[in-house]
Amino acid sequence: PYRGCQHACAYCYARPYHEYLDLGAGTDFETKLFAKTNAPELLRKAFSKKNWNREWVTFSGITDCYQPIEAGFGITRECLQVCTEFETPASVITKSYLVVRDIDVLKELDRVAGSRVLVSIPFADAETAKLIEPQAPPPERRFEAVRKISEAGIRVGVMVAPIIPGLNDRDIPKLLERAAACGASSVGYVALHLPGSVKPVFLERLREAMPDRAQRVINRIKDIRGGKLNDSNFGSRMRGKGVYWDSIRDLFEISKTRFGFGDKPHPKSASKAKENSRDHAGQMMLGF
Repeated sequence: PYRGCQHACAYCYARPYHEYLDLGAGTDFETKLFAKTNAPELLRKAFSKKNWNREWVTFSGITDCYQPIEAGFGITRECLQVCTEFETPASVITKSYLVVRDIDVLKELDRVAGSRVLVSIPFADAETAKLIEPQAPPPERRFEAVRKISEAGIRVGVMVAPIIPGLNDRDIPKLLERAAACGASSVGYVALHLPGSVKPVFLERLREAMPDRAQRVINRIKDIRGGKLNDSNFGSRMRGKGVYWDSIRDLFEISKTRFGFGDKPHPKSASKAKENSRDHAGQMMLGF
């Protein structure tokens, strides 16, 4: 629904897309925004085609579909209403509390086709989050959204994304414990990915925001990337490798087991068939 993002997360892998518009991946990405006001109309046309098979749709794999300007434009809400009209299941990935506004639409979509929400919460500490994700809601606000979505009977997961080695990997147990307490039915994670112009934006923010920790974090990133700062391989860029990454993976799996994820379906899920389709959607998103 939108290009550019007000959340201004230093690590956002969507930043280079702004360069296709002859704009910068730094402050331009955060301040020069584009709203696709005809998105619901185009979605309706796509769904009206005879070859549309009601595949899962994800909002959105690039910039946050519930960033602050959605409060005024309402494009994401309209798109979800189109999904409901055409009984097309949809998933939402967001950092924003604004998703709570659309619980009514998500519930109806869930009833007719299936819906799922993933909330990205990479930091347990609000102060650290503010340094790296300056305009995004604080972690506690996002967990409140998780709780309200779960209480509405909609499947909701928490993504610890991205994991920045040496910075937020220690937060994993706290984040998963809080996710469980708020009713999340799944958790996932991806490694920090620094393609193209994202790298200098992230490094500059890191060095300015936490000069005493920056080099340690940079060294840890290199630890999981074979001595480099990024891996552009599609098959491996969302995960790391090496001893340090293995310790992160093990910590996540231990915490996942400890807090009961993967053992039980959501208590308010409608049917086994719908559960299977939703789980498939979650797997697709984790592999994005």
